[in-house]
Amino acid sequence: MIRIFYTIKKMLLFRTEMQILITVLAALDAVRAQSLFLVLSNAQDSSLQRICLLFSPLMKPFSGFSVIIFLFLALISVFYLQSNSDGPWKTPFRPSDLLPLLPLSVSWPILRSLYSAVDLLPTFVGAVSSPETKLQWKGACFYENTAWMEFHNKSKSPYGGGTLHLKVTNAHSWTCMDLYVFATPYRVTWDYYLLSREHTLEFDEWEGEEEYEHVKHHGVSIFLMQSGMLGTLRALWDVFPLFTNTGWGENSNIAFLQKHMGAKFVERPKPWLSSINVDDIHSGDFLTLSKIRGRWGGFETLEKWVTGAYAGHTAVCLKDSEGKLWVAESGHENDKGEDVIAILPWEEWWDFELNKDDSNPQIALLPLHPDVRAKLNSTAAWEYARSMDGKPYGYHNMIFSWIDTPRDNYPPPIDAHLVASGMIMWSKIQPAYAANMWNEALNKRIQTEGLDLPDIIVEAEKLDLSFDKLLAIPEEDDWIYSDGKSTSCVAFILEMYKSAGLFDPFATSIQVNEFTIKDAYSLNFFENNYSRLPEWCNKEDTVKLPFCQIKGRYRMELPGYNTMQPYPHMNENCPSLPPDYDRPSFC
Repeated sequence: MIRIFYTIKKMLLFRTEMQILITVLAALDAVRAQSLFLVLSNAQDSSLQRICLLFSPLMKPFSGFSVIIFLFLALISVFYLQSNSDGPWKTPFRPSDLLPLLPLSVSWPILRSLYSAVDLLPTFVGAVSSPETKLQWKGACFYENTAWMEFHNKSKSPYGGGTLHLKVTNAHSWTCMDLYVFATPYRVTWDYYLLSREHTLEFDEWEGEEEYEHVKHHGVSIFLMQSGMLGTLRALWDVFPLFTNTGWGENSNIAFLQKHMGAKFVERPKPWLSSINVDDIHSGDFLTLSKIRGRWGGFETLEKWVTGAYAGHTAVCLKDSEGKLWVAESGHENDKGEDVIAILPWEEWWDFELNKDDSNPQIALLPLHPDVRAKLNSTAAWEYARSMDGKPYGYHNMIFSWIDTPRDNYPPPIDAHLVASGMIMWSKIQPAYAANMWNEALNKRIQTEGLDLPDIIVEAEKLDLSFDKLLAIPEEDDWIYSDGKSTSCVAFILEMYKSAGLFDPFATSIQVNEFTIKDAYSLNFFENNYSRLPEWCNKEDTVKLPFCQIKGRYRMELPGYNTMQPYPHMNENCPSLPPDYDRPSFC
């Protein structure tokens, strides 16, 4: 008992060390914390050694019951010591700061209810460009914050550098901290703040006239990690399993979509596979897939969330003159590991989905309406598909089908500032990836060639075009990229429909690269008469869907299915905010 009180008294003398330790313990359970101390005790850094020395009396094996006793005594001790000090009493910590110290069976359910993967995203609080214009906001830890920018030339360079001043006060507890990300078109950095005082972030030297002019006129963007250290670490813990090929990953993807989109994931009666008769499948019939685990499962989950689509991949059926069934898709992985457009025999494609696709896809067949099928020019459809066979997947313009408006396509806390900062970060880490994903497409929007992202932003500003408006400029189907036409999985199918006459008489005024997967299955091209669906379609299911689910444990949902008639400039200016994803008519 004396040892515990003695240690807590020392905690009050070393506030910074206490904050660091509580933050670490907030991310780890007590057992992992003991292992961490073994590592830190050998550290060369004096602060880390002080932390280990400070808490070494407590870092011995203890039971969950003793943890609770310790926390109870700690609270009593802090209240006692604080009551004998001058000034108003201030809460030393929030209950959530200490939750991870409790046994996992107690703390983990509570933590899961407090945080989610979305908490990993920073929130844009503003930009600072001069001492005269000060930015003020409320943080997650410090409730009163002020920032301003001061230019200097300590480096004696042509354009000098600058100091970002950030004054933080009125922390809600002793143990909290605020995490920030700072960005210009030329750099992204971060910092965290534990103490109530004025902090500075140095920019020793601007990377050139362009960065100097941007900061001077538009400022350094500031982003706050709203969930603090604990929430951010917890969010990382939620994001990681989305991309793992495990049952944990599958359950995490399902839970994310249930929470953020309202998806139901109702289990279907067995068998979860249809006994398909390929004679009932025709050219133009649409295949939609929803992957829920592994690398593509995680990617599709995030894509569904931002677009409102209840599927993440598509393919299309084609029959040749001899009646043989094929599947054409953009996004097939070839022997070199490249994602390309491919035309595969049905048997090969279906065997892969049954036996080799580890993402556990839920798959539905959407048969064309007989009148639409009669309108489809099969020869033109085959010609288009063959002309694209082997070409790369449409990474160039993939994100632009999602972004139609300056601000109404971003689920909070995402916005164009965050998208720009994410692009800048990836441009620094993987320049070739950035060039493939957005640089070429953004160059086309301002009629330039070869500019990298920072120069694109600067050039757009010269045209009085903010980045949010730049992203919202519609993609044009006839744009040719360095490796040819660029079509995502859904754009490839809709381009084929367009070539085959299904969008007439509006084909010349519709850009199918502006369509998301949700936009595609919302087209009124599909069968609307249950009696005309194949006999094997949903045969074992008690719920008769308007389409044929041919694989999957969970019943697929396609809100808005088969409801929208084509019109000029379709889907060029549509919002997509969760959870309702409402859109006006003819957007």
